[in-house]
Amino acid sequence: MTTDVRYARSGGLSIAYQVLGHGPPDVVFIPGFISHVELNWDSPFFRPLMERTSRFARLVIFDKRGTGLSDRSLGSGSVEDRMDDVRAVMDAAGLEKAALFAMSEGGPLAMTFAATYPERVTALALYGTYARCTPDVDYPAGLPAHVVDAFPGMLEQAWGTGRGLRYVLQHAPETPETDAFLARFERNACTPPAVAEIMRNNVAIDVRAALPLIHCPTLVIHTKGDPLVPVAHSRCLVEGIDGARLAELPGDFHVSWREEDIEPVLDAFEEFVVGHPVDASSGPTDRVLATVLFTDIVGSTEQAVALGDRRWRELLDRHDDLARLRIGEYGGRLVKTTGDGVLATFDGPARAIRCATALRDGSAPLGLAIRAGIHTGEVEMRQSDVGGVAVHIGARVSALAGPGEILVSRTVKDLVVGSGLGFCDKGSHQLKGLPEEWQIYAVA
Repeated sequence: MTTDVRYARSGGLSIAYQVLGHGPPDVVFIPGFISHVELNWDSPFFRPLMERTSRFARLVIFDKRGTGLSDRSLGSGSVEDRMDDVRAVMDAAGLEKAALFAMSEGGPLAMTFAATYPERVTALALYGTYARCTPDVDYPAGLPAHVVDAFPGMLEQAWGTGRGLRYVLQHAPETPETDAFLARFERNACTPPAVAEIMRNNVAIDVRAALPLIHCPTLVIHTKGDPLVPVAHSRCLVEGIDGARLAELPGDFHVSWREEDIEPVLDAFEEFVVGHPVDASSGPTDRVLATVLFTDIVGSTEQAVALGDRRWRELLDRHDDLARLRIGEYGGRLVKTTGDGVLATFDGPARAIRCATALRDGSAPLGLAIRAGIHTGEVEMRQSDVGGVAVHIGARVSALAGPGEILVSRTVKDLVVGSGLGFCDKGSHQLKGLPEEWQIYAVA
C-alpha cells in the first residue's frame, strides 16, 4: 500500500489524492465538507475506512478544493467544479470507472456525478447524506431553515479550537489530547471563513433532479439516530433512486470516533461493492443529467427583411461562428443551430449561464439582441440531437425571455449554489404543454 500524496490538475487547481490497495474493484471516496489526506491516517473517524477498503479494493481518496492539501481556492465552488475534481482525480489515477462511496456533504456531489457521467460509475454508496437540506412543499425531510442558516456561522466561530468538528463528530473523548488533535485537524483541513463558505454552499444545494437519472446499483446507509442528518433524508433518496436499497443501522452518530461504531457501516459497504462487480457500460447511458441552453435572436424576421437575404445570411454566419466559439470555450456541445439561435448542452448549469452571458454580450456589437433559456434535467442523448422533456422545458423558458434576458428554471438556480451567480425571481409560469407551474429566475 502506498500513502504517497499525488496531485491532479482541475481547472487550474491542484487536487491532492492518494491511491491505496489494489483493484478491481476500484473505489473513489468522496469525503464530507473537510478532509486531509495525510492527517486522515491519524484520525479514528477516517483511518478505519481507508484500511478496511484498501484490503479489498483499489481506493482513491482526495481532498476537495479548498480543503486539506488541495489548493485552498474554491474556484466558483459549484457542484460542477467539484465534479471536475472527481474526474481529474480518476483520470490521474488511471480509473476509467469506479464505485463511488460518498459521505455526508459528499453525497450531493456523488449523486450529481453518477447522473451526469453514468459511464464512469459502476456503483454508488451513500452514507449519512441528503439531496436537499431544508424542507420544501414536497420534501418534508428537511431540517428547519433557521437551524441550517445558523450552522455555518457556528462552525466558523468554533473552527480551529477542536470544537468545530464536535458538531458533526460523536463519541469523541472529552480530553485535552482529543481537543488538541481535533484542533490540529481543523486548522490543517480548512480556514474558518472557508469552512463557513463551504458549509453554506453544501446546505443550500438541491440535487433532487439527479435522483431519477441514477441507474447504477445504489446502497444508502444511515444510522437510525443520526443527530445531524435525520434518517428521513436517506428514505427520500431511496424513494427517488430506482432500485436503491436502504441499510438503516443502529447508532446515534453522524460520524463516530469509535471504531466499533464504524465497522457495521464498512461491513455494509464491503458486502455491497464486492457483490456488485457491475460493468458500467452495460447500464443505460443514453439518458443523463444535462443542462440545455436555447438562444434566440430577438426580432430576427424584421432584421432579415430590413437587411436582405445576403447581408442577413452573413450576419447569421458571424453569430453562429461566435456561438460555436463560446460553447466550446465553456465546455458545451453545440447540438444544432435553429436558424436564428442555437441549442447546446452542458454538463453543468453554471457553464451554460456563463456561455449564454458571453454569447449575449458578444452578439451586441453585431447589432443582435439575444435572449436565452436554460434548464437542467433528464436529456436523451442521440447521435446528433437531444430529446426529452428537459429540452422542451428549456425551449419554453427561452420563449419567456425578453431582449438581453437569460432565464433559468428553479432547478438550475438550486444547482449553481456557490458559483457566485445572482438571480431575480420572475415568478411562477405555466409553460405551454407542460403540467404544473414553473418557478423562473432571471440571471442578474
